[in-house]
Amino acid sequence: MPVTTLDEATALVVIDLQKGVVTMPLAHPVEDVVARSAKLARAFRDRGLPVVLVNVAGTPQGRTDAGPVVLDRPEGWTELIPELEQQPGDILVTKHARSAFTGTGLDGTLRERGVTQVVVTGIATSGGVESTARAAHELGFHVTLPADAMTDRSPERHDHSVLQVFPRIAETGTTQDVLDALASLPVSGPAAGRP
Repeated sequence: MPVTTLDEATALVVIDLQKGVVTMPLAHPVEDVVARSAKLARAFRDRGLPVVLVNVAGTPQGRTDAGPVVLDRPEGWTELIPELEQQPGDILVTKHARSAFTGTGLDGTLRERGVTQVVVTGIATSGGVESTARAAHELGFHVTLPADAMTDRSPERHDHSVLQVFPRIAETGTTQDVLDALASLPVSGPAAGRP
């Protein structure tokens, strides 16, 4: 389903595009996910809209049937990838849960900026992306999910989220759908004065 509209105060939230995550085995070419997320980040910045870059540095402590998450975390594991072209005005969030909203203050940060909608991309579709999208929806944000700007460790998990979960909590579409909707928004903030 294509994206119908973006609010004038929409933020991009990029989940876990960091050195330790993009090197994992993934269902879709990570280069495509990275390129599309980076393209969206540039477009949001050009419109003067917030870009939130999220990395994960730990996991919740609660017991699960799957047992504790054990990850090999070499030096630099949490560093955001350079392709995102991090800018001084970007909002940086380090999370210790799947959702970028859990325990990070992101909700308040976005509300202070008047944000009413979020576009979420990144890795993993059924993990950080879905959890962040669910939390955003439950907090009252409009949510948009460009399915071609995310991936998961398995195609089945990705497809389940995109086909079964996302339609109930968000509008889904493609990166191009989001770029087309973004082009109709006025340029705001410091970007409005640029030639």
